[in-house]
Parts: sequence; C-alpha cells; structure tokens
Amino acid sequence: MDVLIVGGGLAGCEAAWQAARQGCRVTLVEMRPSATTPAHKTPYLAELVCSNSLKALSLDSASGLLKGEMGLLGSLLLEVAWECRVPAGGALAVDRELFARRVTERLEAHSLIRLEREEVREIPSHRPLVVATGPLTAPAFSQSLSRLFGEGYLYFYDAISPIVLGDSIDYEKAFFASRYGKGGDEDYLNCPLTEEEYDRFYEALMVAEKVPLREFEDPRFFSGCMPVEELAYQGRETLLYGPMKPVGLRDPGTGKRPFAVVQLRRENREGTLWNLVGFQTRLKWPEQRRVFRLIPALEEAEFARFGSIHRNTYINSPRLLEPPLAFKGDMELFFAGQITGVEGYMESAASGILAGINAARVVRGEEPVVPPATTMLGALVRYITSADPEDFQPMNANFGLLPSLTSPPKRKKERKMAYSERAVKDLVSWMEEVGLVPCLRSRVVGELESLVGER
Repeated sequence: MDVLIVGGGLAGCEAAWQAARQGCRVTLVEMRPSATTPAHKTPYLAELVCSNSLKALSLDSASGLLKGEMGLLGSLLLEVAWECRVPAGGALAVDRELFARRVTERLEAHSLIRLEREEVREIPSHRPLVVATGPLTAPAFSQSLSRLFGEGYLYFYDAISPIVLGDSIDYEKAFFASRYGKGGDEDYLNCPLTEEEYDRFYEALMVAEKVPLREFEDPRFFSGCMPVEELAYQGRETLLYGPMKPVGLRDPGTGKRPFAVVQLRRENREGTLWNLVGFQTRLKWPEQRRVFRLIPALEEAEFARFGSIHRNTYINSPRLLEPPLAFKGDMELFFAGQITGVEGYMESAASGILAGINAARVVRGEEPVVPPATTMLGALVRYITSADPEDFQPMNANFGLLPSLTSPPKRKKERKMAYSERAVKDLVSWMEEVGLVPCLRSRVVGELESLVGER
C-alpha cells in the first residue's frame, strides 16, 4: 500500500477517495462493527450521527461556498449526498442510512482502495499516515496519541436532537412550509405554539432532569450544538430567537405568524421519521417524552431516537499541526476531521480531502500544500492551526475566517457572493498550480460554473 488511513468517517472516506483518485494504493482501516462508539449504530462508513442536514447550498453562505470548493476538488461525499438527498428547502439533507451505505459501496468497489475492519490501538509506523479517527476516538488509540503529543486533549460535549415517528404527529396541529417560502412547500413541518403553550413548555423545560456530566469534566458545549435546555436557561425569549423562532413563517390556520414554532425536518425520503430541528438535548429520556409532548402537534409523539449527549475529543491543533494538516513533529503524519477541531460534517469531509491530497503528494516525493487563505478550506485549516492554543475551540466554516475584500459591496448578500467569487477563482488557479484538475461539473452548487467562468 502507499497510503494508510485510520478511521472510516467522513474525513477518512474523503482522504481515501482523494488519494486513490491520484493513483495511490490505499488501505482504509475502520474499527466498526467489531468495536463501536456511543453514537454510531450501523457498520457503514461515513455514518452521520447528529443530523441528516449538510447545511446550505447557496454560494452566498459559508457552508455553500465550502461545498462549492469541495465540488471543484472532486468530493465523493457531495456526489453521493446529491444522490441520497431529501427535501430540506435551501439546504442539502440526506437519507442517512442510504447515504452511508452508498459511500461504503463506492469505496469497496474502488480497485485501489482496500477496506480493513479492525481496531487500531497504536499509531502505525507506516507513512504517509492519515489519522481520521473522529471525535469519538477509541480509548486505546487516544492514549497512543497522548503519548505522541505529550499533552492531554481538549474536549467538548455534543448533543443530538430527538427523532419522532411520522405517523405519531398530529398533522392537523402543524403545517408545511419553509421559512420565507424558500424551498419546497413540504420541506419542513412546523409545529406552532401560542404564548400560553410556549410558557407551559418553557417552564417544564427549565425544571426537567438532565443526564449528569462526569464530576471531573467541565461542560463546554460548542455553540452550534448547544442543548435546547442550556439555551432556555439564558432567558425566556432566547428560544424565540433561536430554534423556536417564528420569523418567516405564517400559520395558514390563523393567517398570522405563530408566537413560537418547532420545525421538524425529514430524516428519510419517505417522511416516516422527523428530526426536531435545533433540539439537541441532554434531558433524561422520560423527561424528553414528557416535555416535548407539550408541543401541541407532538402530544402523542413516539420517539424513534431520543436526544443524547456524548463527549467529543479533539486535539490542540494550533500547537500540534501545520496548515497542510501535518503533525509538526512528522510531516508525513496527517490528521483530518473533527479530531482536528473543525466542526461540522462538511468541514470534516473537506479536511479529509486536503489530507488525502497531501498524503498522495508525499508518496510522489512532493511537498504538502494548502489552498489559499482566500478560500474557505484554506482559511479554515489556517484558523485551526494558528488560533490561540490556550483557548482553542472547534470552528465551523464562516465568512469571518476569510481575508477582507478590497472593495466590499455594501449589501450583505452581494458581499458574501464577492467572497465566494474570489474564493472559487483562487481555488481553481491554485489547483492548476499544484497539478490538480478542477472538477468543473457541479450538481451541488448551480452558480459554480458562472463564477469559475470560461477557463
């Protein structure tokens, strides 16, 4: 083999695909199903555990720009996600099981990729090596990494939203609509609450019992996965500006905007499972049943999966990694995925793309590379490798990571599009400089070809 990759999550799968695309023989090692984690349920690679949403598609969003860059880089996961998508307005959401199964099938069918199912307990000596073991890295391998780094890990707690059965929802007390009319009419199912109903729900949430944390660990929740009860503790109106905001929705039953609303998003194509959007929680399971059934349309709800909480582990990348995602003490040892401190499905996958490209370059005797700082991927990896190591926290893709524009448009949407236009053009130029062929066909982001232009 040329490249060894440990971990078959989103980052590991992208790393394997990228290295194989460049002609390298790849061995991808995944411990499941012989060993598992508190969050994973299937034996498939690239299993999505928190949500089925891969976020916005439009290039006037940071998430959309990152997808555009990944499309240019030939992302496997975006291609499969498009095949497995379910309605989600302006976002890309997938049938989770179908998505993971098809990613697994694509990798197993590749002639240059060999999949091994076993737990790796020590850092292999093979180089180049990509470590993509994820935020739920097994204890034995974590200890091996700790010995290598000579320091402890950072960590945060990640919470998962509940999923309810579609046939247990009272559809007469809910309505289909996307916020501001974006997307299809049946992309989201909205459960409205009056002010009185909201107050009753809020008061129950405030006193509900939670799963206790370990005594020796401080709870440090990433803001993008803040449990709904933690938000509620910040004040009565916090949820009304967060996951229960009614802005952009009108209840056809009353003709007015609801006082509060809980949005449900399809978990699968058939609509038999629905995810409570933004309702990550660490409430005890009986409490979830009691409190969430105070939402009028969910009074008889049956839960296919309760919300839960688990510890996510990530390394102190500013101290340990260079921007090409290589370990400072061994430039042929790469890290990718959430273990590096990138937060989000697409961010994790995108880091795997870069790690796979660089592992292939090492095989050819070339230096590792990193995209320009004007690209979302380039800015993201630079951030996680240069942030303050004393207070390093996971980071999503966002426009604040990018260098300022020379002459930024005044309107927000136009300004974001200007960032995206610069990023896409700079990425294409960079790819050509380092010998990568841009994938100009993009089914994921429609505006991409117009931004790239005739090349």
